[in-house]
Amino acid sequence: MSNLRTVQGPLRVEGASKRDPRSQFAALCFRRKKKGVEILLISSRDSERWIIPKGWPMDGKTPAEAAGIEAWEEAGVRGTTLDLCVGLYSYSKEIDSADPVPCIVSVFPVEVKSLADKYPEAGERRRKWFSPKKAASKVREPDLKAILKGFLPPPPAA
Repeated sequence: MSNLRTVQGPLRVEGASKRDPRSQFAALCFRRKKKGVEILLISSRDSERWIIPKGWPMDGKTPAEAAGIEAWEEAGVRGTTLDLCVGLYSYSKEIDSADPVPCIVSVFPVEVKSLADKYPEAGERRRKWFSPKKAASKVREPDLKAILKGFLPPPPAA
């Protein structure tokens, strides 16, 4: 097995219409416990359903960096973002009153070291820890359910 590791370079976001199929980047925030791993879910701002932090590409940021920024802004997560996409899922995002926009979301693990009390969206969302199986049962998207249910974190850094 090779120790070769590829790293996604920074993205440049130009010329995309807000109605075209879009890419988003999400943070699968996790912590290690004696009995396994726990996954942090947050509530959406509009429907209060359980989701993971996600957002649009950011000019000059890698997909993993964008996911880490979303984890901070939406959940107050301080931790280590891994430059490894653990899966993709799709959903339809409602923007304004227009037709929903199809989105493909790349999911990057973020190992949570701490949670801040004050962060950009603190008053707008709830957050809660779940087992992978329970987290999978709380989200709506079938492919995200599979990612959460089957999530195994990489070995801790030495």
